Amino acid sequence: MQKAIVIGSGFAGMAAASFLAKDGFDVTLLEQHPIPGGRARKMEVEGFTFDMGPSWYWMPDIFERYFNQFGKKVADYYQLERLDPSYRVYYKDRHLDIPADFTALKSLFDSLEPGSGEQLEKFIREAAFKYKVGINKLVFKPGQSLTEFLDLDLLTGIFRLDVFNSISTHVRRHFKNPLLRELMEFPVLFLGALPQNIPALYSLMNYADIQLGTWYPIGGMYKIVKGMYQVAQEQGVRFHFNTKVQQLVVENGTISRVVTNQGEFTADVVVSGADYHHTESQLLSASNRSYSEAYWEKRVMAPSCLLYYVGLNKRLTGLRHHALFFDTDFGKHGQEIYTHPQWPTDPLFYVSATTITDPSGAPAGCENLFFLIPVAAGLTGDTEVLRERYFQQILQRFEARIGQSVANHIVYKKSFAVSDFIHDYHAFKGNAYGLANTLLQTAVLKPGLRSKKVRNLFYTGQLTVPGPGVPPSLISGEVVATAVRKYAKKA
Repeated sequence: MQKAIVIGSGFAGMAAASFLAKDGFDVTLLEQHPIPGGRARKMEVEGFTFDMGPSWYWMPDIFERYFNQFGKKVADYYQLERLDPSYRVYYKDRHLDIPADFTALKSLFDSLEPGSGEQLEKFIREAAFKYKVGINKLVFKPGQSLTEFLDLDLLTGIFRLDVFNSISTHVRRHFKNPLLRELMEFPVLFLGALPQNIPALYSLMNYADIQLGTWYPIGGMYKIVKGMYQVAQEQGVRFHFNTKVQQLVVENGTISRVVTNQGEFTADVVVSGADYHHTESQLLSASNRSYSEAYWEKRVMAPSCLLYYVGLNKRLTGLRHHALFFDTDFGKHGQEIYTHPQWPTDPLFYVSATTITDPSGAPAGCENLFFLIPVAAGLTGDTEVLRERYFQQILQRFEARIGQSVANHIVYKKSFAVSDFIHDYHAFKGNAYGLANTLLQTAVLKPGLRSKKVRNLFYTGQLTVPGPGVPPSLISGEVVATAVRKYAKKA
C-alpha cells in the first residue's frame, strides 16, 4: 500500500485525503491547529459559536456530489435550510430583500426597471448553460495541458461560454438600473476581482445564487467540516493535530521526509493543502521551487478581510441572515482593493446573523453577528487601533440602517484580519480567498497542482485549480487525488 501525506485539513486537504484513502492509499493528514477545518474552523466562547471562515452555502449539488462518492448524502451529516429571502441588500436610500422564488424575483426586477424581469430570465438561461458546461467540463480539469480542453461541448459552446467578455459588460447588456447591476455583479466578488476583470463565464455564479439558492446548514458551516472529518476517518485517514510541518526534505528530486514539530514522516507522495507560496518559500529549498518570488509578486490576489465576531446580549428585530451593505461607493471601494491598494475610505461590508436562522449559535436571548470588510491583500499597518476605527465606522452605519442600538449590547467581540491570516494560515500577503479568477489566472495559467521540480509533490486549495470558494475546494481535492493516482500507477 502506497503512503500519502496530506498537509492541512481545510476543505481541499480533507477532500484530497479522503479520495486518496478511498483509492487505496495509506493516508496521514498533518494539521497545525488542534481541530480540523483550516480557514473554516469554529470558535466557541462564552456560549457563542462562530464560524470563523466561510458563511455562504451555495452550489448544494457540489456538496451532495462529494458525499455521494463515499456512499453518503448531505442529510447524513447536517440539515439544510434554504434561506428566503436569500439575503438583503442595503443601498443608500433603500433596501431590497432578494426572494428565493424566481417569479417573485422577476417582479422585483420589473419594479425597478420595467422589462428587466424578462431580461433576467434570458440572463439566467445563459448562466445555466455556463454552469452546466463550466462545472462539468472546466472546473474538474487538472489544468496541466491545453489538450484537456479539446472537448466537443467546450469547442462548440466557446462563444456561449463568453470567456473573452467581462461580467461587467455582460450585465450591462441586460440591465440599466444601477442597483440591479450591482446586485448581478455581487456574486463574482467571491472570485476576487473587479467585475470588469472577471470573464462573463462566471455569470454561472448568478445561476448558483438565483436558481440553486442560498442555504444554511443548521448548526453552522462547521457541520460540513465535521461531516467531511467523519468521512475521512471512515476511509481510514489518520489525523495528527497540533502538527506543524517545518521542512520537506528532497533527495534526488523526490520528497524523502516530512519534518514536523512532532517528528518526521515518510511517504510515497505528498499533497500540500497549505498555502502554496508558503510551501514553496518556507518548506522547500530554493532549488526545488517551481515559481520565483517575482512570479508570485505578479499574481493578482483576491482580497483579504477585516472580520469581527460579535456577540450581543439581546436579539435584533427585522434582520436577515445575510445582509450586504452597498450604501457607499461600490466603485471606489473596488478601486481601493484592486487598482490602488489601500485601506478603504468608506467600505462596503457584509453581516451574517446566523442566529436569525439557528438560535443555537448563541445563549438564549442573544445574537451572533459576523461582520466582514473586504480589503486589499498585502496591506501593512494592521493594528488594533485601525481595526477598532473600522469597527466603529461600520457599526454606526449598521445601527442607523437597522434602527436599533447595538453598541451597548456587545458582550463579546474579536477581530481577525490580514496579520491573522498570515499567522494562522501562512496566507500569502494575508489573502483570504486565494488568487483572483481573472482570465490570465484561469486553468493552465494558475500555479500547477503538481510541482515542476519535485516528482511526488502535489498541491490543492485556493491558489491552484480550480480556484477560490468552498465548492471549488472540494473539487480541488478530488482533482488532485486523481492526478496522484495516475502518478502512482506510473511510479
